[in-house]
Amino acid sequence: MVISQRFVVVAALFITCLITANIIVVKLITLGVGPLRLGGFEFPAPLPAAIIIFPLSYIIGDILTEVYGYRQARRVIWLGFLCNLIAVIAFWVAGQIPAHEPDVQSAYDRILGHTPRILVASFAAYLVGEFANSFVLAKMKIRTKGRFLWTRTIGSTIVGHGLETPVFIAGAFAGTLPGVILVSIIITHWLAKTLYEVVATPFTYAVVNYLKRKEGIDTYDYDTDFNPLLVTR
Repeated sequence: MVISQRFVVVAALFITCLITANIIVVKLITLGVGPLRLGGFEFPAPLPAAIIIFPLSYIIGDILTEVYGYRQARRVIWLGFLCNLIAVIAFWVAGQIPAHEPDVQSAYDRILGHTPRILVASFAAYLVGEFANSFVLAKMKIRTKGRFLWTRTIGSTIVGHGLETPVFIAGAFAGTLPGVILVSIIITHWLAKTLYEVVATPFTYAVVNYLKRKEGIDTYDYDTDFNPLLVTR
């Protein structure tokens, strides 16, 4: 496949959403309603500010897979992982250099000084969720013969976020928060991200139709090897 300018733009947007989400994830926000307590569970639980942009990476991942296929989506997922790793290393190196003003250092550490545990959980959740999302969408496209795009985008999101959310929350916070709180956070995150995808469905349709028309392609992964490690194929 010849790499087009549109593909580069979509890939760049995907990576931008990912890195931005990992920077703002430390801030917790509330939805301004509730909370409703049910049997020790609290809904809605606080959400990281990343909720405003991270689900976009899944929507863009849907677009990549739907238009360009799983192979190209796989390359962008690994590119996003590499770019995020570079950003994290840069944040860490900058954090080790003494600040000119002590209060600046403490603020920097609070926002960008992620603990190794959170970083490992974030990286693992990202890879599990994004690859599951892309795999499910590609397989559903074959099953549905390219019809009913909304079933693929929403269905793949339910699976992707359903795997990514517990991996991240449990990996980052297990043992530091009560079990019922962890479950409340996981369910709230999963539902909020899925609702995000549902609301964005008209946008997804518009972008997918535009790209298919302009690129002149509509990829089906009939003979694709879905091994996530085969980046060069």
